[in-house]
Amino acid sequence: MSLLALNPIAFNVGALEIHWYGIIIAMGALVGVIMAMSEAKKRGIDPDNILDLVLWGVPIALVGARLYYVIFELPFYLANPSEIIKIWHGGIAIYGGLIAAFIVLIVLCKRRKLSIWLMLDIAAPSVLLGQIVGRWGNFMNQEAFGAKTSLSFLQSLHLPHFVIEQMYINGAYRQPTFLYESFFNLIGLVIILVLRHRKQLFKQGEVFLSYLIWYPAVRFFVEGMRTDSLYIMPGIRVSQVLSIVLFVTAIGVWIYRRRNTFKLPWYVEAK
Repeated sequence: MSLLALNPIAFNVGALEIHWYGIIIAMGALVGVIMAMSEAKKRGIDPDNILDLVLWGVPIALVGARLYYVIFELPFYLANPSEIIKIWHGGIAIYGGLIAAFIVLIVLCKRRKLSIWLMLDIAAPSVLLGQIVGRWGNFMNQEAFGAKTSLSFLQSLHLPHFVIEQMYINGAYRQPTFLYESFFNLIGLVIILVLRHRKQLFKQGEVFLSYLIWYPAVRFFVEGMRTDSLYIMPGIRVSQVLSIVLFVTAIGVWIYRRRNTFKLPWYVEAK
């Protein structure tokens, strides 16, 4: 670790350490919730449904994200069971959180007779925003990095000095894969936000499917650069396999719905 590396602990409350990781994720979640509530109101959905989704979804998603990671690192956690709850040491998987949150959303929509596709459309950009911001929590923890690289390469990217110094890990400069993922997902978010309110462009469900195409595509390539991936077996990364499945499934569902369902409502109707 570089002597100039940022301290992952923001401040202390007595003996309790408050980590930047948690603060950054909370900030991303807060902005995402505000954005989703605003969009829900425009789409005729009571914003309180978003709050209820967050109140149930966030803690369950955190559990899902942790369980997903633990399952694929089971030998270590069986030998060190006390580490299972220590998420501040790193080790939560975005895909696990997404799966858990998806289940919560379906249950909530079924109980309140809300359109699942419309709720997914409203939530998807906020989730992507949370992922963009959340990667900076990984940055503060010096995790989710790539292979060794050179100082000159990092400088050629015109990165701020503090980013370059934070990428000096275990005696070598590292590829800032957290930054690649955050940056390219930001591009995707901007595209989705610009296009989603175009009249009669997206059918309900296609904003979500756009997210489900963009994010896995970015994750597949960035995951191939990381050095801390979870593996199904040697040479086969869990997140890359799941990215391919989600990418292909999303395109297939999009095409199927357009060809076989003629009365799909538009996300934004023409007036």
